[in-house]
Amino acid sequence: MTRVDLNCDAGEGFGPWRMGDDAALLDVVTTVNVACGLHAGDPLIMARTVGMAMQRGVAVGAHPGPNDLWGFGRRDVSGERVDDLATLVAYQVGALQGIARQEGGAITSVKLHGSLSNRAAVDDLLAVAVAQTIRAVDAELVWLVPAGSVMVRAGQRAGLRIAEEVFADRAYDDVGNLVPRSVPGAVIDDPQACSERAVRMVVDGGIDSAGGRRIRLQADSVCVHGDTPGAVAAALAVRHALEHAGVELAPLAAVLG
Repeated sequence: MTRVDLNCDAGEGFGPWRMGDDAALLDVVTTVNVACGLHAGDPLIMARTVGMAMQRGVAVGAHPGPNDLWGFGRRDVSGERVDDLATLVAYQVGALQGIARQEGGAITSVKLHGSLSNRAAVDDLLAVAVAQTIRAVDAELVWLVPAGSVMVRAGQRAGLRIAEEVFADRAYDDVGNLVPRSVPGAVIDDPQACSERAVRMVVDGGIDSAGGRRIRLQADSVCVHGDTPGAVAAALAVRHALEHAGVELAPLAAVLG
């Protein structure tokens, strides 16, 4: 039987401000990527999100981003030093590790956020630096990376366990990268469309790009973004469609064996 993880990004509020219905999403997914304070999140939101995940048996991952609260981690980081960006990853992963231990649990994975992920997906130097940083912080952590990106190869060379991620609610370009959010149609918020795309990527191993080209993708985990309109409905639709197709939903550790 095919087995896949279903993940979402959560804890992406700050102080009294909240984004998305984290509690409802955590009833659907098998892994939650918790914002670690630089693009969103704060210590109290981090603790509450980890606690909710543990109550539901959902695996917890760190979701480090660039230092960009005002821009929600989507500010261009192409001019920033690779070593500095890698250090921000270490800082955020360590912070969530401490909070998870306080809550009686542990984190199992790392997934980069926003512009940090977009750059590392195509920048070999940054991908290598982040891979080495994750290994130095905790070599047992799974690195959840966009399918087919240069992060796959960098993580494998660093000796990390790699899980390749596909996105049910985002369009792909002709080379397999995500279409920028500024482009019309880049974000897919129709639950039925998300569920159909998820099944094609997991069961058929690929998806048609925005330009009509067939893109092959390895799908260890399917993401539904918590900040996408209708995220809970989309996540439910994706889960139900995958299960109907005979796919078993499980956390990353079980998927990777």
